[in-house]
Amino acid sequence: QRILRLAEMCRRLETEEEKVLPFYPSSLAEGEQQDVRRILAASPSEPLARAVQDYVGLERFWQRFNKAKLEEKALERARAELANRNQHLQELLQKYLAGAALNQKVPRDPPPL
Repeated sequence: QRILRLAEMCRRLETEEEKVLPFYPSSLAEGEQQDVRRILAASPSEPLARAVQDYVGLERFWQRFNKAKLEEKALERARAELANRNQHLQELLQKYLAGAALNQKVPRDPPPL
């Protein structure tokens, strides 16, 4: 009950893009989608199906939850990739600075004989 109430409150704070675009476009063919709608419209006869019917309202919650988890994982990967790139660039910079310091120690003109 609490999750559904919070979901309703969050619905008001959604951006227009979140309200308009579905999170997961269906990969079912049109005929399959019609079959699914017909089955969902019929009242369930099995006890488990009736119990699951009580949780249909949580579908959007789980879609959002899964989307947030996927985004979190994608950001973790991007961060790790950027950390690796940063480390590589720091190593290159250290090599460049070491080479520049070495060039300053070497005299430009040979000493006269």
